[in-house]
Amino acid sequence: MRVFKELYEDAKNIKKKDPASRNILEVIILYPGFHILVFHRLAHFLYRHKLKFLARLVSQIGRFFTGIEIHPGAKIGRRLFIDHGMGIVIGETATIGNNCTIYHNSTLGGTGKDKNKRHPDIGNNVMVGAGAKVLRANKNRK
Repeated sequence: MRVFKELYEDAKNIKKKDPASRNILEVIILYPGFHILVFHRLAHFLYRHKLKFLARLVSQIGRFFTGIEIHPGAKIGRRLFIDHGMGIVIGETATIGNNCTIYHNSTLGGTGKDKNKRHPDIGNNVMVGAGAKVLRANKNRK
């Protein structure tokens, strides 16, 4: 199935980018950055199929186990590497391109209570450093 192929691709990417990892099995079993991608793929599927309560429940379970909070509505590209992910928050309307890296204690958030697009877009091949706060400002502010 496609989802397993993509998750294996994610695990291979983490192995490639993290010099501390010894093998792909270690990544799959021990890396919270990989675990949250599994939770997010399930939650995002449920969210897209209008099962929003279940989607949020899955994302909150993932947050409990990993310390990484990704809203089920966030769109995440291929091969995301979340390194030392504790404290990462990714908002509902955020999009993340392919081949990105996000380090601990980072936020992709908004600055208001807009109902539409309120979180930032991160392109391909972007690194978000530790402690970064990437916010999308409300364009309709006066």
